[in-house]
Amino acid sequence: MTQHTTQSGAPPSGSWDPGAGGPARRRRADARRNVDALIEAARTVFATSGVDAPAKEITDLAGVGVGTLYRHFPQRSDLVKAVVESGIDAVADAGPALIAGHEPAEALIKWIHLFAELLATKRGLASALHSGDPAFEGLPGYFLQRLGPALAALLDAAVADGTVRDDIGAEDLLHAITQLSQPVPGRGPEHNQRILAVLLDGLRSGATQRPPAR
Repeated sequence: MTQHTTQSGAPPSGSWDPGAGGPARRRRADARRNVDALIEAARTVFATSGVDAPAKEITDLAGVGVGTLYRHFPQRSDLVKAVVESGIDAVADAGPALIAGHEPAEALIKWIHLFAELLATKRGLASALHSGDPAFEGLPGYFLQRLGPALAALLDAAVADGTVRDDIGAEDLLHAITQLSQPVPGRGPEHNQRILAVLLDGLRSGATQRPPAR
């Protein structure tokens, strides 16, 4: 395809310019930044003011207009879903870096704590997620699709290293941690953290070989 030019030989203003990335690419980059800012702001606002917080509280924190919010997230449920998926992605994507930077058992334990923190922050979204809104129907599948393989890689490495037991699968472990992270009436988050520590000790106690004392 021939690129049209002005008499000076330069591309006309607003035309596609491979060297500069082009207006369309810049618009996509701007849109992506706005979406990321809105999701991060929503995560903060939901944690402090709940999922029914005014839209302007979110947009002010994100530094965008209310129109930008509704252009990307027409319904409140769209934004809630994006916040949850973003948190899942962050935990899933942390796996390779943990494997690269730590001993297998330590990487696994650190990842499990990240996962537990994700579940703790999701408590504030629980009423919305269980509202029956069709927007949330795909979240359980997304949860397993993203987190299952990430945990399996960490668990397999620790099992191969002989530092955790080999009789539990990634999906079973995900469900166990999820159950142990559920709020208990009359108990605070420290209760869940203590019970999770018991589970982690159990993972190590059945290892085929004990790690050397340090």
